[in-house]
Amino acid sequence: MGKNKDKSADKELSGTINIGISEEDRTAIAEGLSRLLADTYTLYLKTHNFHWNVTGPMFNTLHLMFEAQYTELSLAVDLIAERIRSLGIPAPATYSAYAKLTSIPETEGVPKATEMIKLLVEGQESVVRTARSIFPIAEKANDEPTADLLTQRLQVHEKTAWMLRSLLEE
Repeated sequence: MGKNKDKSADKELSGTINIGISEEDRTAIAEGLSRLLADTYTLYLKTHNFHWNVTGPMFNTLHLMFEAQYTELSLAVDLIAERIRSLGIPAPATYSAYAKLTSIPETEGVPKATEMIKLLVEGQESVVRTARSIFPIAEKANDEPTADLLTQRLQVHEKTAWMLRSLLEE
């Protein structure tokens, strides 16, 4: 029994991860989550930009709505990055890494309020597609924490896209 105890202590000290998910699957899941992190951070930045720069008759409504959205996104990036780290993989954390990984295009200049809303709907839906694309590998690996995180992100982004779209209706 003493030898087994020593081996497990050595394993723990060496940084070996044994959470019931293979290294290959952990890496594949983390790659997907890295894309989700990049999309989430890019959408955070875009939403914050629009919060600062929105003008027009819907100013107060949009300014407050965008603030609530970027605040939620700022909390989400931490959850996603921590899940990547829990899988034993470094989380991307630079603009250049995010630029390579994101599916959300950068917006140049300051669009009109209605265009901001459309761009944020597109961004929310991009995050939904990215999150949804990670499910097959998470499910294959029985990675319930990642599946749970993805489900939560899908709920938030689908609801936010719906709320933004409702502002565009006549």
